[in-house]
Amino acid sequence: MSKETSADLILKLYELRREDKMREARAWFISFFPESATDILNTMIDESTSAKYRMVSSYWDMAASMVNLGAIDEEMFMASAGEAWVVLSKIHPYLDELREMMGNPNMFKHLESLLLRQPNGLETLAARREQMKRWMEARAARQAGG
Repeated sequence: MSKETSADLILKLYELRREDKMREARAWFISFFPESATDILNTMIDESTSAKYRMVSSYWDMAASMVNLGAIDEEMFMASAGEAWVVLSKIHPYLDELREMMGNPNMFKHLESLLLRQPNGLETLAARREQMKRWMEARAARQAGG
């Protein structure tokens, strides 16, 4: 595949992220911080959060599948896929249990495979999760104080 084809597909993926419902779902996902597989499952079945959760998580798994299957250049994709790390960092600690609970051993396999083969993949996920936790605590403190 050419760099131009990859760039075009990445730009198309970016355009999808700018759609109003997707922006709303992404904003919600940033504040979502599960502490268990049950938290994720409850989010998936809650009428007010299910669509947002599924929209964001399935988007990134779909995008990763395009990379894994060779439609998009991996290096180019990873240069602009910071949000993918955020999404998986929130789910990954509970992924095995969630797969078992849902009876779906392939849940988020594309995203997991792509990110874990990156240099220091597990460490990056853990660091991103801690970073998001600190941001959420700072946001809560700011809202409480002002």
